[in-house]
Amino acid sequence: MSVIVEFTIEKENLALGQALSGAGSTRIELEEIVPSENNVMPFFWIVNPDREGLEVSIAESEYVKNLVRLDTLGDQSLYKVEWTGEYEDLLAGIVKTEGTILEATGNDAWHFILRFIDHDHVGQFYNFCTDHEIPLHIERVYTLTEEGLRGRMFGLTNEQREAIVLALKRGYFTIPREVQMQALADELDITQQAFSERLWRGLEKVLVNLFE
Repeated sequence: MSVIVEFTIEKENLALGQALSGAGSTRIELEEIVPSENNVMPFFWIVNPDREGLEVSIAESEYVKNLVRLDTLGDQSLYKVEWTGEYEDLLAGIVKTEGTILEATGNDAWHFILRFIDHDHVGQFYNFCTDHEIPLHIERVYTLTEEGLRGRMFGLTNEQREAIVLALKRGYFTIPREVQMQALADELDITQQAFSERLWRGLEKVLVNLFE
């Protein structure tokens, strides 16, 4: 039975995060990691990137090379890079233990949701991180039982889920409210209207699935 692992890691402990630091204070979404012979190619989306700064940080990085912009949709751009030489890093651990990225977003801190074939592969991934002194903060580990799936079958987009989780963590739903919507929108580098649409459309989907 497949196993889901959710964890966070600080940017300084993620080589790719360091290599992309020139993109500015913006949200980065790692889409997939594609192994190619002895190499690895990460694909990722960046919202409103500082393109010049990104190119400089890639050129100066010992980890990646050959930055290529593949597509642009609105304020988001899809890039790929190639890993250089040895890459005994978190991404290497994911590839070697056959992990699949379900979600991976971040800037200063990164949040990952990975799927593994079984608990043995989770153990291999954990051992890889321990052996290479990669510090993770594990948040959840669970199997895809029907109960585990129920919370993820609301039809939420990644953006809607991100908005709901951020609002919950920052205290938007508390009384009195601890944060204003504009601050949450600024954190995701989007307009208040865009954040509002993601939040309330996402919450509508959750409520419809729970009560209809």
